[in-house]
Amino acid sequence: MQIPLRKFSFVSTVVDMTSQENRRITDLGTLKAISHPLRMRLYRALHVARTATASQLAEQVDEAVSLVSYHLRKLAEHGLIQEAEVQSADGRERWWELSSYGLEIRDEDVRGTPEMAAASDALGRAVNEQRTELHRRFLDERLTWSDEWRSAAISSEWLPRLTAPELAALGRELDALLKKYDQAARAAEAAGDTEGRENVAVHLHGFPYRGGPR
Repeated sequence: MQIPLRKFSFVSTVVDMTSQENRRITDLGTLKAISHPLRMRLYRALHVARTATASQLAEQVDEAVSLVSYHLRKLAEHGLIQEAEVQSADGRERWWELSSYGLEIRDEDVRGTPEMAAASDALGRAVNEQRTELHRRFLDERLTWSDEWRSAAISSEWLPRLTAPELAALGRELDALLKKYDQAARAAEAAGDTEGRENVAVHLHGFPYRGGPR
C-alpha cells in the first residue's frame, strides 16, 4: 500500500481474486464507502483472512456482528468486496472476499472537486493511522518474533533530492518490484508452499517536503 503525492493505492495480496487489476475509485459514493475507518479495518481484515464471515471479522475488529454486517453490505454495494464460496456446512451466513487486487485513487480524479478531495484526505489519514498502529504493534511485540523475523524486518528512510517525474518513476519501479515478490509468493502459496510464511506489511511513502524535521 503506498501514498505518493499523485495517487493513493492499497494493494492486497489475495490468492484467489476476481480481478488481477487495481480497482480505480473515481466516484464520491465509493470513496466515502471505503474512507470510513471501520470499513478500512474490515477491508484489511478480510485481506488477511482471504475469505471470512461477518462473525469472524467481528471478532477481529472487536465490534458487534450486526454492525460489521451492515458495513460489509455497504462495501459490497460499491463493489469493493463480494460474496465468496461458502466455506462451511452452515450455509446460513455469508462468506466475503475482496473483489479486486487492490484499490487506487489518483490525484487527477479528485482535484477540483472539494467533496472528492475531502473524502480522499479522510481516507489517507485513516490509512496512515492504521499503518502507524500496525507498525507500533510490531515494535511492541517484536520480542515475540523469532530472531530470523526480527532480523528480516525493514526500517529505512531515504531523503533524496528528486524532480516530480523522478519520484513518479521511483514509485513505478518500487511497485513493480513489490508486485514481483507478491505474485511469486501467491503462486508458491497456491502450490501449497506455506511453510514459514507470515502476513507482511510493506509501507512506502514518497512525498516532497520543505525544511527539516519538526
